[in-house]
Amino acid sequence: MRLRPVALFALTTGLAVLVGDLTNIDAQEKVNKKAKKKVDAPATEPSEKIPPRAPRPSNPVATPAAKDDAALAKVIDAEVTRKLAAAKLTASAKCSDDEFLRRAYLDIVGVIPTADQAKAFLDNPSGDKRAKLLDELLADPRFGRRMADIWTAKLFPKDSGNRFVLKEPLYKWFEEQFNKNPGWDKFITSLVTATGTVADNPAVTYFLANRSVDKLTDTTAQHFLGIQLQCCQCHNHPFTTWKQTEYWGMAAFYSKVKADNPKNANKGGDNTTIGVQEGNGRTKQKDFFPEAAKNVNAKFLGAEEPKLNEKDPYRPALAKWMVAPENPYFARAMVNRTWAHLFGRGFINPVDDMIEESVASHPELMDGLAKHIATTGEYDLKYLIKAMCLSETYQRTSKPTADNGADTKLFSHMTMKVMSPEQLFDSLAQVTGNLRDTRGKGQPVGGKGPRVGGREQFVNFFLAGADTTSAVDYEAGIPQALRLMNSPIANNPATIRALLGKDTKPADAIEKIYLAALSRRPTADEVKDLTAYVERVGAPDAYGDILWAVLNSSEFTLVK
Repeated sequence: MRLRPVALFALTTGLAVLVGDLTNIDAQEKVNKKAKKKVDAPATEPSEKIPPRAPRPSNPVATPAAKDDAALAKVIDAEVTRKLAAAKLTASAKCSDDEFLRRAYLDIVGVIPTADQAKAFLDNPSGDKRAKLLDELLADPRFGRRMADIWTAKLFPKDSGNRFVLKEPLYKWFEEQFNKNPGWDKFITSLVTATGTVADNPAVTYFLANRSVDKLTDTTAQHFLGIQLQCCQCHNHPFTTWKQTEYWGMAAFYSKVKADNPKNANKGGDNTTIGVQEGNGRTKQKDFFPEAAKNVNAKFLGAEEPKLNEKDPYRPALAKWMVAPENPYFARAMVNRTWAHLFGRGFINPVDDMIEESVASHPELMDGLAKHIATTGEYDLKYLIKAMCLSETYQRTSKPTADNGADTKLFSHMTMKVMSPEQLFDSLAQVTGNLRDTRGKGQPVGGKGPRVGGREQFVNFFLAGADTTSAVDYEAGIPQALRLMNSPIANNPATIRALLGKDTKPADAIEKIYLAALSRRPTADEVKDLTAYVERVGAPDAYGDILWAVLNSSEFTLVK
């Protein structure tokens, strides 16, 4: 690859090369996680009476009496505006069309728009084009893929014990379910109560990937209820009032699960025929119960002990309690996590650790949205997302004002987010055409287990050993930046020919590159300077240099 002088030029036009921009993320939210020292506490005796608890009460805001996304958006704005006024903070201006377009695409379908899609939206004079765009994106099959990326990473942990479990069936099931949008309550019920084989019911993969009662209990509390309960496995929680017996009371709902051992597919095993059943009594499978396990009666977290028939499955009772509108955790966790997905941080942070002592930034709004979505909203995830995205709060620019730059909690301006590895791969693939998602057709990890495709290999490299990435912190290092700068992703003459087609005028070609990669038109100064560069270097090399600089800029990798 020849040296690219446009790298220096890019710095003068506002396209800071990514490797030089790693520390320039000051405008983004920094989520500080306090390190907690674990302190052993004596286990609660099984006979101890634990009073029911619920999250800190608030006075929920009034919400529409029927499903009305526009009206719900106004409720959001009114409450956020009230908080800003009380804090004497000015809200940032409404974002530009190009800023909204790119943000909505990445948040909802996980990939930037094409140049033609960007041009059509920017040239559309309709006053309701943003609302129509949201409808299009939520109906796009890529919405399911975007959500499957997120939830597969959460519920299929990297674990040596599940290295032979097929991830693809669960991923495809997530993708289909999110696109069908059956309701978050029905979705989670289907997952938590899944029975059968992988071939017949791919949702059982969740249990095959978490083959112990403590892992199932931990993920249920963390991801569906927003509670970090794992500290209670061996002792009473040192920082909250959760007790060890409460942990094992929840775990008892999974005590009869029998998940088949995953087989080594390289030796003839068929991992689509294994599955999950729920027996009549406590399972005796090896390693299903850890040494710290307590054999106590099944009991809902912070609530009553249900009357269960030992011969009947327990998981349906757990699911019914979880998704009930009166459950104090489920709907709040859904709302908080969805808000964090769109805004970079939740009303309570971390989103999976909503302890009783936590104070939400907007408690009345959070509880109002939770109550609305659990009753009137029918746990409709797409409805909730559209209402949030229709709000002026979501449509604010990420550029702070003179007085709100330090605000990290009241949503006076949009928090800039960092592209996830999946978003980065898909967006690069769309712009360049040089990447292929050969999922399941690559080489097995370590020579064993399910095969890993090109997209997953890329994602694993950019995760750099982590399970997930932060939406608000740039966590990739120099190897990741160098991979983008030195790889053939944007260093292929065929890429620029395919992208520009028959465009020969420098101004037209430059605009096409900007629309394809940044979803905006270049400024007059950018057109002037880059046209001069094209005349000096000559096409197509100059166009390749410009594309390379744009794809390696912070503007490309950030979600503003």
